[in-house]
Amino acid sequence: MGLEEIRQNIDSIDRQLLELFKQRMDCAKQVGEYKLEHKLPILNMERENEILDSVESKGGEYGYAARLLYSNIMELSRALQHDIVGSGREIRTLLETGESENTAAPESLNIAVQGIKGANSHEAATTLFPLSHTCFYPSWDDVFKAVDSGEADFGVLPVENSSAGSVSDVYDLLLKYRFFITGALDLPISHCLCALKQSELSDIEQVWSHPQGLAQCSNFIAKNSLKPVPCSNTAVAAKFVAEEKRLNCAAICSEQAAKEYGLKVLKRDFQNCLQNSTRFVVISKKLYIPDDADKISLCFCLPHRTGSLHNVLCRFSSHGLNLTKIESRPLPGSSFEYLFYLDFTGNIRSEHVMNLMCALSEELPEFSFFGNYKESGDGAATPQSFEF
Repeated sequence: MGLEEIRQNIDSIDRQLLELFKQRMDCAKQVGEYKLEHKLPILNMERENEILDSVESKGGEYGYAARLLYSNIMELSRALQHDIVGSGREIRTLLETGESENTAAPESLNIAVQGIKGANSHEAATTLFPLSHTCFYPSWDDVFKAVDSGEADFGVLPVENSSAGSVSDVYDLLLKYRFFITGALDLPISHCLCALKQSELSDIEQVWSHPQGLAQCSNFIAKNSLKPVPCSNTAVAAKFVAEEKRLNCAAICSEQAAKEYGLKVLKRDFQNCLQNSTRFVVISKKLYIPDDADKISLCFCLPHRTGSLHNVLCRFSSHGLNLTKIESRPLPGSSFEYLFYLDFTGNIRSEHVMNLMCALSEELPEFSFFGNYKESGDGAATPQSFEF
């Protein structure tokens, strides 16, 4: 049999499969209508497992593939039934009542950041909120506490760097507090090696900075056999170097921090990757969803069954939604269970996106919607971009 003939057979089979799939989805619709009328739950895990076990057993050498295929079909069938019964009323109400903007005067807002003047977080906050008052706190947890208590209206925090990866501690705090993300900014980061005005590059033996800053400049540190000294913040490192007055110590910080604390710039742009940027998010206790929101963040746990992550991701794919990040973090108080944090492009005002969120909120443990917001890049954010 030639290739063309084989392809004709495949086309014929595909036509039959498509018609059968449409018939099956029609049946799933009828099941959804029955469950709506009789107030039955959508998910029947026992029945699904029975079907999947049977399919795998009867699938012969393709049993594992048949199980995956049917698992996806069931996932899509459940999504259809969730739409019919109107699942997720609680989260639907939350999302539909979220305000599009904060109407308070910018001058009256307090913005919490970790660190001191001259830190990258300080620059991100003033880029996002140029007319507001920036409040500095010793730790990321203190930023969350300030927002939680109402001492600050918003917090600005780094969540990932293009070369050093995620800031895990901030993600853990996001998962702990379950605040909303109301905006984001990709801020280009240019690191400077800064020291006392009397120091020269050849004098430097120790380099101080935040662990992320040290990681982003690890090639230079290793090449020059420098001792890395972690600090709570890049600007804090600059302040320490200025106060310690040691000729052999330098800080990895911003040029603004060097000016703030009277240091000399010994070297510029020496990070591992020249296209270096850090993503900052704006956190709030209140949900704001700007009209031009283009990114959604959420988290959830997964049920203990084979292929559960694949099946959930299949739901996003079926709606044409692009995942931009997935991060797993240990679930506090449990053994070997994880929370998954997801970012994807979309606007909650699209009906299919709203329906997906409502369906997932019904099925997935620990589900939390973090926000739908506008993300700006290249340091180009303006107050209007975030409508604060």
